[in-house]
Formats: sequence, structure tokens, C-alpha cells
Amino acid sequence: MEPRTLFQKVWDDHVVVQEPNRPAILYIDLHLIHEVTSPQAFTGLRERGIKVRRPDKTIATMDHSTPTDPRALMVIDDQAKVQLAMLESNCEEFGITCYPLGDSRNGIVHVIGPERGFTQPGKTIVCGDSHTSTHGAFGALAFGIGTSEVEHVLATQCLLQRKPKTLEVRIDGKLMPGVTAKDIILALCAKIGTGGATGHVIEYTGSAIERLDMDGRMTVCNMSIEAGARAGMIAPDETTFGYLVGREFAPKGADWDAAVERWKQLRTDEGASYDKTVTIDAHTLEPMITFGTNPGMGMQINESMPTADSFDDGSQKAAYEKAMRYMGLEPGRPLSGQKVDVVFIGSCTNSRISDLRMAAGVFSGRKVAEGVRTLIVPGSHDIKKQAEAEGLDRIFKEAGAEWREPGCSMCIAMNGDNLEPGQYAVSTSNRNFEGRQGKGGRTFLASPLTAAAAAITGQVTDPRSLLLS
Repeated sequence: MEPRTLFQKVWDDHVVVQEPNRPAILYIDLHLIHEVTSPQAFTGLRERGIKVRRPDKTIATMDHSTPTDPRALMVIDDQAKVQLAMLESNCEEFGITCYPLGDSRNGIVHVIGPERGFTQPGKTIVCGDSHTSTHGAFGALAFGIGTSEVEHVLATQCLLQRKPKTLEVRIDGKLMPGVTAKDIILALCAKIGTGGATGHVIEYTGSAIERLDMDGRMTVCNMSIEAGARAGMIAPDETTFGYLVGREFAPKGADWDAAVERWKQLRTDEGASYDKTVTIDAHTLEPMITFGTNPGMGMQINESMPTADSFDDGSQKAAYEKAMRYMGLEPGRPLSGQKVDVVFIGSCTNSRISDLRMAAGVFSGRKVAEGVRTLIVPGSHDIKKQAEAEGLDRIFKEAGAEWREPGCSMCIAMNGDNLEPGQYAVSTSNRNFEGRQGKGGRTFLASPLTAAAAAITGQVTDPRSLLLS
């Protein structure tokens, strides 16, 4: 057999039928659903008299529309109320496990999948959510799907897919202090743009990736979609196995031993080739921040923003000028020192325990700048409990930040967790599109360290200046 990439191995293991010049029928091991993209799919099944093919391979959680204010936990959005109620009733009707609002196992879909042990190497995983690529950190082939595809997977446990190309992103070297996994992926998006990986599955390789813990790997894979990729993957290793062992739905005993032996084979073979390769020297990376209205408009935090003359391509120049008008920023000037109104630390990108620990290290012994609303939103109840056991919540609250309940929160501007028109936010989420965090809101994407530094100083700040003080 010819040498194969990690992607090729997982793909080959799941092809049910592949006819020439047609999409493959791909078997799906795990289907994750939430309240936003599933209601129409269940309605379609009901109208056609079809049952869910494998309810045991479908897991539901409430996350997008859930409130995070611990003082109320009231759903103030009428549409959100309907979505939440429908998910619970649909799951009950079709026999699907659901973690509803208030359940101790509830959390953001791309957080609870790994932490409960549903996410495992070699699986195919889909969800009606763009950032399903998160699960590729475990050596799974994971990607987002549309509402009609959600219905198709519920009905058949299969999906029609055209085989993507492969892109190796090799990152060697050691990250400098103050530089994180979020900075890696923001640097990649800035390097290749939001369309640089279109039609490809990214495999992240190299010593810098191997040094990342699983939280960091999930951050990197999460934002693969922001570079245009279909998915992102990292080969499983001892770090992966150490994370999964003992998880609720991970294999146990002899099954665990057998699984690890299988998972160890999920590495790109020597001599296998990729369609494209991009390389990054980790040692040269610095804290990153976005300045525009897509994740590819990013730069090192101490750089100056580009000017229109920096762009040769007319469409890129026009997009840049439009972004500058929306953001209310002056081209060619540094972003460092820009006033900030809101800081959000959370989302499926950066709401895990290591993210909260990083942020707490900056907040400890300091106070949030006057007038800066600061929300800290853990990704799940398990993470919230662990953070509280470690005293991180006290650090946040003593600093003047809001300690919230789990949910997607300000990432998608739900239930009052939103920016007001014209406000500037430093956010650890994954998208900075116009209005993403609130109509007229302006978002700078950054790491938990950079976000925490902005909360303390009230402006865009290199986190290293606080870490070294």
C-alpha cells in the first residue's frame, strides 16, 4: 500500500461507497447537535416518518442560546426559548441523549465532546456548527455541516462528501513566553488569508504542535475553518492518550489498550505527500491581534496596521478599506493603546481550564480598568467547577470581572451578552465579522493573555508587559 496521510487513513476507513466522479458516501461515527441547527432537521424526519438511524451515536447539548448570567439564568430571547424547548422535546421523542440547560454535564458542544470522552482518534465527527474542526485535535476527521445534512445524518448515519485535498501546516520551534496556541492560528490566518486553505483538510505537524497540550491543540484546530479549511487534524500521541484516559465515554480496560494500539497507527506515513505545505517558525511568533472584520486581518500586537497601498489585489484593497471604515480605525497606525470597552474570555476556542488559568495569571492581584466590562465564561460545568476548586473564580471576581455560567455567550451576542454599537472588544472567540458580537460592535480577536491584559489596562496591550512586571 502507498504511504498515506493521517487524513487519508481516516477517510479510507469510513468510505461506504465511492463511485467515479461522484461524492463518497461517508459513515459518521459521532453526530453532535445543538438547539440552533437541529429543529428543521427533526421536523423533516417527522414529516417523512423517519426515525433517527443511530440515536446512540448522536449527542445533544444546549449552548448557543443559553443565558450565562448566574443571577438570573433567564432566557430573554423569545426565539432562543423556542429553540431550547424544541431541542429537549425532539431528543426525548427520538431517543437522543441531551444535556439541557442546568444539567451538570452541559456546556459548549465542542467542549463537552472531548471532556466527556465522546471525541476519539480516528472518528468521523459532524455537527451543524462551523467549528466542529475543533475535534480534529484528537486525530478525528471533524467538520461542520448544514441543516439539510444534519437531517441526512440523523436519518442514515452517513453523509455525501467530496474528498478534500490536503494541506500540511508545519510549525517547528519553541513558542516564546507570552505566545500561545491562539497566536499560532491567528498568525496562520494572517499568513494565508481566509481562503488560503479552501478545499483542503489541514494537518498540523512539527515540534511546536507536538509541545501543545490538548487545550492548545483544540484552539488551533477550532479556527482551521477561518483559513477556509474543511477541517484541521493533529496526529494522536501520548498527550492525546493522557487526556482521554479515564474519561466517561472513553474505552476502559482491555478495550482501552486495544484502542490505543489502533490510535498509534493514525500518523502520516513516511513518504506520504500533501497537496500543499506551509511552514512557520514558532520562535518568530509574537502575540497576535486582529484589526479588521475577518480573522485573516491580523498582525503582531506591536506592529502598525497596513495601509490600502499594502494590497495589490483590488478586491482585497476594497475589503480592507471597508473594514477600516467599520472599525473606525486609522490605517498605518499601531493598534497598541487603542481604547477597549469590553473584554470577553470564552467560546469554543478559548474557554477551557488552561485558558482560564492563563487569564487568571494576568488578573491576579490587579483590577479591571474602570469602565471595561469583562466577561469570563467557562466552556462547561466541569470546567467551571474545576476553576472554582482552583480559586480562579475568586481571582476574576476580586479583579472586577464577571464570572459567568457556561455557554457560547458573547461569541454570538446572545441573551444580553453583546456589544453596543461602536464599542470595542478584545475577544478570545473565533470570528470578528461585522455585528458578530452585537450590532455595530467592533471586535479584536486575541489570546486569553492579550484579552486579560486589555481588561487590566483598558486598552490593547502586549500581555508580555504585564507578565514580566
